[in-house]
Amino acid sequence: MNDQSRTLLQRDGTKTILASLISIVIGLAVGSVLVLAGGLSSDNLGLSSAWEGIRLIFLGLFSTGRNEAGALSWGFNPQSIGNMLFRATPLILTGLSVSVAFKTGLFNIGAPGQYLMGTLATLAIALGIPSTALPSPLIWLLAFLGGALAGALWGCIPGLVKAFLNINEVLACIMTNWIAANLVTWFFDATKVFQNTVENTKSSYIYKTAYGKTLVDGAWTYVDGNGVQTAKLGLDKIFPGSQVNAGILVAIVIAIGVYILMTKTTLGYQLKACGANRHAAHYAGINDKRNIVLSMAIAGALSGAGAALYWLAGNTEFFWKTYQSLPTAGFNGIPVALLAANHPIGVIFTGCFMSMLNIVGLQLTNLTAYNEYITDVIISVIVYLSAFSLLIKMLLNARKTNKSAAIVDSGPDSLPEEKAAAEDSAAKGGEQA
Repeated sequence: MNDQSRTLLQRDGTKTILASLISIVIGLAVGSVLVLAGGLSSDNLGLSSAWEGIRLIFLGLFSTGRNEAGALSWGFNPQSIGNMLFRATPLILTGLSVSVAFKTGLFNIGAPGQYLMGTLATLAIALGIPSTALPSPLIWLLAFLGGALAGALWGCIPGLVKAFLNINEVLACIMTNWIAANLVTWFFDATKVFQNTVENTKSSYIYKTAYGKTLVDGAWTYVDGNGVQTAKLGLDKIFPGSQVNAGILVAIVIAIGVYILMTKTTLGYQLKACGANRHAAHYAGINDKRNIVLSMAIAGALSGAGAALYWLAGNTEFFWKTYQSLPTAGFNGIPVALLAANHPIGVIFTGCFMSMLNIVGLQLTNLTAYNEYITDVIISVIVYLSAFSLLIKMLLNARKTNKSAAIVDSGPDSLPEEKAAAEDSAAKGGEQA
């Protein structure tokens, strides 16, 4: 049993998981220290308030609010868990986007721009096609595929300049991010055809996809309930009061598909070969330029698909003045991929974890005097330590190498003793016979 445990600990995958878990624990500990410091330094908070904040950091997903006595109550919270799964959907797909590019030796920091272009195409298709022209499921499918295609085309741009002009993809991605932000803003601002005018209390918001384009009294208008939205498939019964829908299931299926693509197919091998050494791959007959462009196109499609699933929920509203900031879902795909060590299946769990931290931040804001920005600090620390996960693995490998070297060095000296022991054993065996 000890040998099996030792073998398990020596596996590269185990070391990767341990390094990620260490990063998570340290990040949560840093957040707890900040809460404790805030509580002890304030006359209005105190140690009891700090203890509540620390418990919410670790168990906020299972907080059900406060009881009649004012103390925190705990248990199964279907609304929080459902919202976590809903928010994890785009994070899983943007994490996969970054992961696929990493596997090909590229840093896809352009996920926010690809996410925005997927948003534009998805909303334009879902809101532009009249609800009476096509069945709702078909409109949903067209909007989803359109969002993925728009993201893929936008991802091709940095891939092309990297492959044929050798321009660093990070610089190209940064430029395409802000071009996408302003392009999306211009499109919705200039046309104003999708701007929400039904709910007069809101401005600069686009209709939810649940609003369908309908002909009423000879004029086209948007009617709530006539549009498209992702099916619930019974998840709303399991997690009542939450935004969860079947999008999380689609994201999991896509993650499994990416895993199969990268590990079981010739294309995946070629992509990883280009990532390991582009010039060696080219020497071996692999079209490195094509694979670089293709990798960024796949990455862009995944980001666009994440945007499509989020906005097709039917209960999310897009604020069209996007030039003010880039979508955090795109950037958060980077820590999701790093924490999962770029493993497609691991991205599912790290995406849920990052989404859980968002829920924890809301619980801190609603139930204590602390705010949700503490979870941003936790995420920042985890991202920073994720880069050191490789260092942790190197230290573990170095320890293993030194131990192996010590065994090899002591090998010749131990041979005579082993030989003598074997001869004694053989002699005893002969006497017993």
